[in-house]
Amino acid sequence: MKITVVNGTEKHGVTRRLKDIFLERFPSADITEYDLPKDCPSFCVGCTSCFMNGENTCKDSVYVNAIEKSLLDADLIVMTSPAYVMHATGALKALLDHLAYRWMPHRPAPEMFRKRAVVITQCLGAGAKSAAKDIKQSLSWWGISKIGVFNGALMNDVLWNKLPEKRRKKLTGKLNGLAARFAKINYKKPARTAFNTKVKFNLCRLIQKKVRKNGVAGLDNEYWEQHGWLGKRRPWKR
Repeated sequence: MKITVVNGTEKHGVTRRLKDIFLERFPSADITEYDLPKDCPSFCVGCTSCFMNGENTCKDSVYVNAIEKSLLDADLIVMTSPAYVMHATGALKALLDHLAYRWMPHRPAPEMFRKRAVVITQCLGAGAKSAAKDIKQSLSWWGISKIGVFNGALMNDVLWNKLPEKRRKKLTGKLNGLAARFAKINYKKPARTAFNTKVKFNLCRLIQKKVRKNGVAGLDNEYWEQHGWLGKRRPWKR
């Protein structure tokens, strides 16, 4: 199986350690990792060129397209981030901003509706949950229904080897439980698309149908038409 990991920081700290613990359950997997901001160093500037003219016209497409291709090829997506001021890192948020054209109202990739993902966050105090929410929101609007989340509250220190042994064992045990559940999955079978994902898709479909009816079809609307989604086809069905 193929796993693509996107790390919200280049730092080899607690978040990286937690990610490594999770991946230990997948010893034979083909793993590709990206470290931010190194592998996508530029912010989205809101030029909307990806929406209006296509993703290849983005000034940072050389970085974004490489990461997106790896995400689309993966059987399992893993995204990690420490909590910075109660949210995901700015570097990870910048990548998610770049991939906004893949949200369901625009040009969602059919492959995403059949994928699984895991989000790993941690914080010294509060913030891990809100950081995970940032990431999970984008993943779900890409079309992913099966998303596992690990929130690690350190409470003692920001360094793994300085955490009390009892705390390390608790974090490891919780993470191993999540990893075990995802390791048991048969990745030859596509993930099930949840009801709420289908509802969001169909609401977007109604909007796209109205856009086409009003004769103002653009790149997004043509994309939906080409995939047959304005008719009977659906991205979660082969």
